[in-house]
Amino acid sequence: MARRRTKKRTHLGARTGPSQGPTANSSASRAPKSMVIRIGAGEVGPSVSQLVKDVRSMMEPDTASRLKERRSNRLRDYTTMAGPLGVSHLLLFSRSSTGNTNLRLALTPRGPTLHFRVEKYSLCKDVRKAMKHPKGGGKEYLTAPLLVMNNFTSPPPVGGATPAIPKHLESLTTTIFQSLFPPISPQATPLSSIKRVLLLNRELSKPSSSKSSSTVEDGSYIINLRHYAITTKRTGLSKGIRRLNTAEKMLKDRKNKPSIPNLGKLGDVADYLLDPSAAGGGFTSGSESEVETDAEVEVVETNARKVLNKKQLEARRNNEGKAARREGPAVEKRAVKLVELGPRMKLRMTKVEEGVCDGKIMWHEYLNKSKEEVEKMERVWEGRRREREGRKKVQRENVERKRKEKGNSAKGDVGNQPEDEEMEDDDWDSDELEADGNMDVNEDVEDDAAYSRPTKVAVG
Repeated sequence: MARRRTKKRTHLGARTGPSQGPTANSSASRAPKSMVIRIGAGEVGPSVSQLVKDVRSMMEPDTASRLKERRSNRLRDYTTMAGPLGVSHLLLFSRSSTGNTNLRLALTPRGPTLHFRVEKYSLCKDVRKAMKHPKGGGKEYLTAPLLVMNNFTSPPPVGGATPAIPKHLESLTTTIFQSLFPPISPQATPLSSIKRVLLLNRELSKPSSSKSSSTVEDGSYIINLRHYAITTKRTGLSKGIRRLNTAEKMLKDRKNKPSIPNLGKLGDVADYLLDPSAAGGGFTSGSESEVETDAEVEVVETNARKVLNKKQLEARRNNEGKAARREGPAVEKRAVKLVELGPRMKLRMTKVEEGVCDGKIMWHEYLNKSKEEVEKMERVWEGRRREREGRKKVQRENVERKRKEKGNSAKGDVGNQPEDEEMEDDDWDSDELEADGNMDVNEDVEDDAAYSRPTKVAVG
């Protein structure tokens, strides 16, 4: 009798099957994951499409870098799959009818959502063209970038005036941006794993021109985004010595062979180090070894070590003295330099709302509601919440009743049951979504015609 085939690649119990991979609630999937999406796929234009690709590369490795959107896709399609895939953040790029580029940063599954207008942006290719020595894409994108945030907490206003940006909004925005990337521990995170820096600098709002106003700010919340790669080099060494240190790495690369110093005509390495004209580089003064960057740090050397067998290890231990054992790890000085990778963006926050793009407005840049209007809006939302709970209760009772009828029915009549007997919990609120989309609670929202058209600037 033939042996039954056991599928070992993708099925349950396989090495790479569902049981072996990380689940949505496992510790391996607790790292934040994001999806950068174009809403309206082909309608946003080629520049915004390229901007989406650049933002995906910036968010690597915990992002869907090969996501394919369709014009028929809706926001509900992405939010439905965010839970099973473990996606925690959605970055939605869209373009309005007036040509404004908008960005929505939403936390799944319950929000909140930050709405930004992209006032200016520069693509990665524009940044590379403006640089003399651009940084190529390599192993920098294998690890998440280091997030640096500046001016996200504004100082208290002078004279006890009411701040235009509430403090709870500043703390909320700070928390959302901090949750984009996995946290790091200064004691446990190795320095070699930090290859990139994502800089978010908030422009503090300028004083308002109207003296009669109770606030002293214009209420704008603007964030400048920059993306850099971290490069380091040893300090205190001449150019010739640095070239000798990197000669071993260059031997394996044919493209970099011309940069290796030619010592064939010299009798000793000292001639190359002391003679300025020897092999095109020498030590003439201390100016060559000066630090050319703004920062200098001390790091522990991470030199590669040869793997030794037991006999070699025993011989090495016997030859080492007690003084050598007491010595700590070697420390070297390195100069840190940042090379911009792109993209650049200037974001202006327009509003903050609860939920994933469908909740009540928590803050708006242009609209200010009185206490009576806020209380009225709260009553409307409370009524809608009660109606939603009532519909869910009725639907649950219907599902339970149909399940009991199905259990009491004969076995022959099981196949004749209608298809809607097995109702999913996710489909209960299908009629509710249309009602929430058409609600008039937050009327008089921002007028797109009043916004300025975003400009794609060239980096010079």
